[in-house]
Amino acid sequence: MTVYGALDIGGTKIAGALVDSGGRLLARAQRPTPALGTADELAAAVTAVQDELAAHPAWARLSCVGIASAGPVDTAGGTVSPVNIPGWRKFPLVELVRGHPGVPAGIEPVLVGDAVAMTAAEHWIGAARGVANALCMVVSTGVGGGIVLDDRVHAGRTGNAGHIGHITVDLNGPRCPCGAPGCVETYASGTAIAAHARALGWTAPPGVPPTAAAVAESARDGDDRARAAYERAARALAAAIAATAALVELERVVIGGGVAQAGEVLFAPLRRHLADFAVLDFIRDIPVVTAGLALDAGLVGAAAVAASALDSGPVPALHS
Repeated sequence: MTVYGALDIGGTKIAGALVDSGGRLLARAQRPTPALGTADELAAAVTAVQDELAAHPAWARLSCVGIASAGPVDTAGGTVSPVNIPGWRKFPLVELVRGHPGVPAGIEPVLVGDAVAMTAAEHWIGAARGVANALCMVVSTGVGGGIVLDDRVHAGRTGNAGHIGHITVDLNGPRCPCGAPGCVETYASGTAIAAHARALGWTAPPGVPPTAAAVAESARDGDDRARAAYERAARALAAAIAATAALVELERVVIGGGVAQAGEVLFAPLRRHLADFAVLDFIRDIPVVTAGLALDAGLVGAAAVAASALDSGPVPALHS
């Protein structure tokens, strides 16, 4: 049995897994991310996850290792500079993972951005399976994405391709943390949804954190301010989706992440606004569906990305 190693580096957790050729997790390990810690403390958490996986019997059949990381990432240099992990700037993550004493000689870890990994997972065994041209999005604390073109995940030169959250949808909009004006992320992230709802006068019920999930619950209960926050987010997402579809002729859009759990609170206005923006014949009526994978999508995607580098891998190769 072929076994693929996977790591998923995020702002709250560092997870690892051993995955079989059917996308099933054989073993899983996790440590909290010391997001405000030093580079060495962060590296130690990664090594601890690898140590735990290396103790599993399936590790003996390891054929490759994939790494999904919050970005930006630099696949050519093997480094990461996650916006929400300030202790890592151009940190040599691939070198760290490769240097673990349990990693067999000759295995070169494959690094991609976390949204590209999610796309690979959805294309392998999720909601984009069998779709030759698709956009997969993660709408959560931030907004990320990845693209499938001609039945292959398009990672791009640096591994960041498909980053739809940083498409500008309002030339006069607020500055995004990335520095550009009016990015999708400034309207549609969970953080942005909650902030806009509060600006309109919405308040969370007593004892409930003022999150996008709480805003969604209020919207279901008929709160107009909560609905307006999701309406604004949906319009930004629709504009970016339509623009992407016009460029590459999408066949399906897959949306996952915490904000997508709002269900029709998000998807109903999104489909309505998409009908306004996607008016050309070749981009009209694009199906928009929820992601098929949940919490382990990053791990499954990291494994898929690594497997794609093998001649016998179960998923098509990536475009670089």
